Formats: sequence, C-alpha cells, structure tokens
Amino acid sequence: MTRRTWLPLVVLIAACLLPAGVASADLGLKAGSVELKSVGPLAFGPGGVLLISDPKAATIYAVATNESADAAKGEVNVPGINGKIASMLGTSASNVRIVDMAANPITGTVYLAVTRSGKPIVMRVTLAGKISEFALSNVRMSSASIPNAPEDKTTGSGRRQRNNRLFSVTDLAYVDGRVIIAGLSNEQFASNLREVPFPFKELHGGTAIEIYHGAHGKYETRSPVRTFVPIDLAGDPQIIAAYTCTPLVRIPLADLQPGKKVRGTTVAELGNRNRPLDIIAYKKGGQGFLLMANSSRGVMKIPTKGLDTQKHIETRVSGKAGQEYETIASLTNVTQLDKLNNDHAVILVEADGNADLKTVALP
Repeated sequence: MTRRTWLPLVVLIAACLLPAGVASADLGLKAGSVELKSVGPLAFGPGGVLLISDPKAATIYAVATNESADAAKGEVNVPGINGKIASMLGTSASNVRIVDMAANPITGTVYLAVTRSGKPIVMRVTLAGKISEFALSNVRMSSASIPNAPEDKTTGSGRRQRNNRLFSVTDLAYVDGRVIIAGLSNEQFASNLREVPFPFKELHGGTAIEIYHGAHGKYETRSPVRTFVPIDLAGDPQIIAAYTCTPLVRIPLADLQPGKKVRGTTVAELGNRNRPLDIIAYKKGGQGFLLMANSSRGVMKIPTKGLDTQKHIETRVSGKAGQEYETIASLTNVTQLDKLNNDHAVILVEADGNADLKTVALP
C-alpha cells in the first residue's frame, strides 16, 4: 500500500529549496539507526525523506535518503525483480515477499518494503535498474510511536488466526505538514486514523472511524482502512479510503481530531470478495482520477469529479453502487502502484511466483 505525498509539487519545491544536510536538520532528523521488527507501508515526506512503518513495533520512522536530483525523469523496468532480490540476499524467490513500494518524487528511485523469510529489509531500485539494500544503520532519522496499538498477540486458529498488532499500520501518507496513519487501535472503535505533525511530535490516540458497509448492510467500526489517498475536493482536503469488500469512503481531513468519532461518507460500493491493494491520485486532461489496484477486481480508474457530492450509501447493496469507475483491461495482476511523475506510474505485477517492476503511462 504505497502512499503518496499530498500535493507532490509542494513537496518537490520544498525538497529543491533544502539541500540534503540542511533538510535533515530542519526536519528534526538526527544520527541513529533503525532496527525493524517488521516492515509495512512506505511513503515519502518532504526533502526525499522516506517514511517506513513497522507495524509490529507500532512505530513510524522517517529516514533521510540523501538523494538529490531534478524531478523524476525516465522509466524503471526490472523484470523478475523478486528473483534478483532473492539472489542478492542469498535465498530463493519463494522466500522473498514485496510488501509495499514508494517512488521518491525527487529522483524516481523506487523503495521496496521486503521480507526475506520474515526478516524485514528495505531495498531500492534506481531508474537505471540498479538494485541495492537501503542501509538503516548510521542514518539521519526520527521516529514516532503509536500509543494505543493493539496487543501483540495471536488469536484464533487455522484460517481465522490473526494478530491485530500487524494491522496497527495499514497505510500512511504525508499530508501538508502531517503524517496520516491508518490502522487498528486497541479501542472499542478499532478502525483508526492517526496524525502526527512532521517533524515528529507526540502521536495522539487518533480518530475512531465508522463507515456504512453496503455489502454487509450495517455500520462497522472494527474494519481497518486498507489503503487511502489524500485529495482536494472543491478546495476541501479529504481522504478517500478503501476497505475490504470494497466500500470507498470519503473523510474530511478537518474531522481528524484526537479522541473524536467520525462517520465517513460511503461514496461507492465496488464489489465484495475483493481487497483493495493500493491507490494513487493523478490528473489527466485537466480532470482528476484515482487509480486503485485490487486483489480480484483488476485496476479501477475512478473519476474524482462528483465525489464531494456523491450521495451517502446507507442501505444494503447487492453488487455495485455509487461512484462510477472503469476497469483498465491492460493492467492485470497489479499488486502495488505509485505515481512516478505527472504522466507515469510505476507498478508491481505479480503472477505465477514472478514479480516485475514496470513503468506505465497513467491511463
């Protein structure tokens, strides 16, 4: 679930105005090392700072990448990237899992959250296709801990076995001076959106989120946001969040307040038996769109026009309802995606044990 910086042009301008060393100091980064217990969603903040989530430790890290360049130019295409990473790590492709990816908006370098037989690693891939491990020792960094994360405990058995701590972070994004974090809390209203000012300060307990799930015919408070993207709708900053089975929900950023309970507006039901995997926002031909990858329903292109006025779905839905979308037939088996520049996206395509990193034109 790759996340995406809010207003990429603003982020880019800020990065260009701040040299790498100055940016680290100004952003509260200090010399240190990151020791990951797990690795989850990635995103980029200002100055090319990589945001790394560690759901098991219930911690978010900000790490300077020390990359400096003009806006991303060129394309990145690496067939069989999981096999190449496995070879570098001395293992087989079956032991390598790519959890998430994020493209640095300054350089186009793609960062991958990877597990090798469960061990968390961050890899990076340049536009030239060079693959290397992103070392997390002796770096400029800072961190923020999630105060009300679920207990680190496995419950259930068989297919119902689950450790809610691993859902303490399901997605994150830098949004105009803040980092927004989706995940579960240990509260009764478990679905949560937290925010922390950046540079990091104390992270509050977050906002409890309630949504109406049309396919289930009820309001829900315990299902986590699977992926989200911040967008501006008619001058009003909003979060568009997607949940399993697949309600699409609009939540005003202004509503995110410590301890508050917020009911999101369900603007679409996109079909059950499906898990949203990743989402980005972009513009083409003067119009705004969302591009969302799914586990079983392909890649959806969703216009943002009308999302702010779309009627709230609050009755049981059989099939699809609300905001219309288009399935992009040329994009199949996409598990991760991120915006590379104004015209292109980088995608991860996984099928039959093989993973390819590709650059595609935004549809």
